[in-house]
Amino acid sequence: MATITRERIGQLHDKLTVKVAKEDYLASFEKKLKEYGRTANIPGFRKGMVPAGMIKKMYGNSIFTDEILRAVEKELYNWLNNERPDIFGQPLPLAGNQQNMDLNNPAEYEFGFEIGLKPEFSLPDLGKAKLTLHKVAATDAMVDEEINRMQIKGGKMTEPETVASEETVLNLNFTESDKDGNAVEGGASKENSVILKYFTAAVQKKFMGTKVDDVVTVQLSKAFDDDKLAMILEDLGFDKDDKEAAKKYFNLAITKIGLVEKRELNEDFFKEIYPGKEIKTTEELKAAIKEEIEAYWNAQSRNQLQDQIYHFLVDETTMEFPAEFLKRWLQTSGEKEKTAEEAEAEFPGFSSQLKWTLISDKLVREQKLEVNQEELRAYMRNEIMRYFGSMNLGDDTSWMESYVDRMMKDEKQVDGSYRRLIAEKLFSWLETQVKPKEKTVTPEELNAMQHHHHH
Repeated sequence: MATITRERIGQLHDKLTVKVAKEDYLASFEKKLKEYGRTANIPGFRKGMVPAGMIKKMYGNSIFTDEILRAVEKELYNWLNNERPDIFGQPLPLAGNQQNMDLNNPAEYEFGFEIGLKPEFSLPDLGKAKLTLHKVAATDAMVDEEINRMQIKGGKMTEPETVASEETVLNLNFTESDKDGNAVEGGASKENSVILKYFTAAVQKKFMGTKVDDVVTVQLSKAFDDDKLAMILEDLGFDKDDKEAAKKYFNLAITKIGLVEKRELNEDFFKEIYPGKEIKTTEELKAAIKEEIEAYWNAQSRNQLQDQIYHFLVDETTMEFPAEFLKRWLQTSGEKEKTAEEAEAEFPGFSSQLKWTLISDKLVREQKLEVNQEELRAYMRNEIMRYFGSMNLGDDTSWMESYVDRMMKDEKQVDGSYRRLIAEKLFSWLETQVKPKEKTVTPEELNAMQHHHHH
């Protein structure tokens, strides 16, 4: 009669010993041997007429081993189903399992397995979390900048005679010179196009009123501010931090003057930007853009708050892990085996991810959060619409349902969509449990906080 014993070998780490006696596997071994005898194809014998001794000699050992292992596996899974220990992954066979199994001496065999147990843990009180909701207000300046960008993007390029605006695009021949404008023999030279406003104010003044073929002599470090200077130095073939190169003088000869004539703010233009909205005036345009900017930054604020909630839960929840078991599991669970060193290196990141998985699973269970078929389908429909973007898909979207049907049959798609939806529901619920302070920040400040996101 097969038996299983369980003993503790470490932190949340148990060993299961499965013993099988010969009555657990012998009958099925003999039955399998007979079946082989009936079906084996061996040259020189009619099917079903191969002597039993020969079958036993040829296939006996591997069938014998298979049947013992099958009996062990059956016992192990029966035990797991009845006892239901809360474990990570699957039991891992221990090293000493490769015994000599001799079909001429059926005996009792034992096999060891290790299991890693999930920890018990309690969650911190979300009401006590000190969190901040960083809000970005859409300013008039942001709205104006966006309108300006749209006007330039929708405008047309002209070639004025003289330079008269900081928005002018100059095609320039850079030729290395001395400070009096005499060309340096064998010096650097390069064609480049630069927007006038990229120069420092003093150099912008020098360019005002110039025409094609005029030349302005500049010292690089005085012509550009730091971030622009680094770009220009690299363009000219120097290292961006080359202090000596920054002191060099260059003649800048104008080969072309370009200026985008901005689009006029009229109804035709409003229609192009917002085809669906009935926008008639600049005021209405500003209101629509302001709303868009705010919607974008509100979503960023929520992401950043969710990031704080995530860190609060991970940092404030105490959890023990069966580290030795998990490192072994990491070595064997992937597509290809990892070394002990690789598993050791991966473990910190892996255990932090695992911690979040256990926390979120617990919350999803406790709050009875679910995703139903209809929500999955709606999500996939949105994904398809996003994928096709603003292409006009016509009124007949019946093809979409069959497309969604196909996606619903793809396990990976369904699993990925389910995870995203359940994470959204979880974080929406979590947001109702916290009381963040509000703080107004600039877009740059909020961007600097958006360094990672986890769910």
